[in-house]
Amino acid sequence: MIHSPRYTVVLDVCVLYPAPIRDILLSLAAEGLFKAKWSDMIQVEWLRNLLKNRTDLKKEQLNQTVNTMNLAFPDANVENFKELIPSL
Repeated sequence: MIHSPRYTVVLDVCVLYPAPIRDILLSLAAEGLFKAKWSDMIQVEWLRNLLKNRTDLKKEQLNQTVNTMNLAFPDANVENFKELIPSL
């Protein structure tokens, strides 16, 4: 039987910014506990904030993290959602 995650979870800035939480949640998603979702807007925001607060990190390093996330979860990036924001 093919297992399909029952739940879909939007990983927002508050859980993608801290690496330990991001790693735990992405590991759980990789195990099939839920489907991870995010948007380019979310990715840009956590990267911007992390670079602002952690001057020891380089943008290229974090871009590689985003690329790895997108490769590991090719259907995670959500598009065409902006009209839904007011109803959230």
